[in-house]
Amino acid sequence: MDRTERFQRIIRKLHEKRLVTRAEIQDELEISLATFKRDLEYLRDRLEAPIIWDAEQGGYRFDQPVAAPRYALPGLWFNADEIHALLAMHSLISGMGERVLDSAVAPVLNRVEKLLDGEGNSAAEVKKRIRVISPGHRALEHDDFGQISQAVLQRKRLHIRYYARGAGETSERDVSPQRLVHYRENWYLDAWCHLRKGIRSFAVEEIQSVKTLDQAAKEVPDEELDHALGSSYGIFSGVATQVAKLRFTPERARWVKRETWHPLQKGTFDKQGRYTLELPYSDDRELVMDILRHVPEVEVIAPKPLRDKLLSRLKAYLSENKVISD
Repeated sequence: MDRTERFQRIIRKLHEKRLVTRAEIQDELEISLATFKRDLEYLRDRLEAPIIWDAEQGGYRFDQPVAAPRYALPGLWFNADEIHALLAMHSLISGMGERVLDSAVAPVLNRVEKLLDGEGNSAAEVKKRIRVISPGHRALEHDDFGQISQAVLQRKRLHIRYYARGAGETSERDVSPQRLVHYRENWYLDAWCHLRKGIRSFAVEEIQSVKTLDQAAKEVPDEELDHALGSSYGIFSGVATQVAKLRFTPERARWVKRETWHPLQKGTFDKQGRYTLELPYSDDRELVMDILRHVPEVEVIAPKPLRDKLLSRLKAYLSENKVISD
C-alpha cells in the first residue's frame, strides 16, 4: 500500500468513526509506529488536515465544528505509479522544448511532486533519469499558442496571417480550427480554411498573427479529417492516390520492421530476409526525404515516378558535390 492510499484510508476512518485510536489505524493499515507518525505529520503540516489528539477519549479526531464541511484531501490524488507516469510525461514535454505546454502544466506538476516528498526524492530521480533528445527539433516560442489552443477547444474561428514556406507567400484568412497535431517535433493546426474552402494543415510556427473571432467554428467530422489528412503519407498528406513499395536489405530490415511510417502500411519478408514496405501516399516530398535516410540499403520498387524522382535527387547531389566527372 502506498502513502497516498494510506492518507485516504486514514481520512475515511476518521469520518466513519469520529474517534480512532492509534492502534486501530496501525492494525488496519499494517504500518509501524514511525510510519504512522510520519503520515500524521504530513497530513497536518502539508495537507492542513485538522486532526488532533483527544486525551480525554484516548484517540484521534477532527477538530471541526459539527456544522462545518467534511474535511477532504485537496486537489487530485494519484497512486505512486500514476505520479511517476505524470512526472515522466512532464519530462517528455520539457524535453520537447515546448515551453508553452511546460508552463501550463507546471503548477499541477509542482503539486504532484510534493506528494513524493520523503519518498527517496522520487521526483528529482525521474527528472534525472529521463532524457529526451530531439534532433532537428524547432523550438516553438509562439506567443499565440495558448490562444490557438483555446480556439480549438472552445470551437471558435480564427483570423490568421500565415506564411507558406513552400510558396514563400504570406496571406490572411479565416479558419475553423479542428485539432492541434504534434508531428515530428513540430506543431500543426488542422483546420477548415474558409479562403480555400477546404481542409488545410498549418505549421503553427509560421502563423504570424492570430485573432479569435466571435463566430463558431465550422465542424468537420473526424472521418473527413482523417480521409483528407491521414489517409496518405506524412504531413503533406491528402487523399491517397498511389502506393509506394520499398524493399530494404536484411541488415536495414532489423530497424525498419519496427517503424510505423503509416497506420495502413503493410510489411512482408522474403526468403532472403529482405523487408518490403507498402504504404499509401499523395504528396511525395516527405516520403522522398525518408527514403534518402536509408540509401543505399533501400530500393524503390514502385511506382516508377517515385523511383525516378529519388534517382534525380541523388544525381543532383552528386553533381552539386562534383562527384560525377565530366
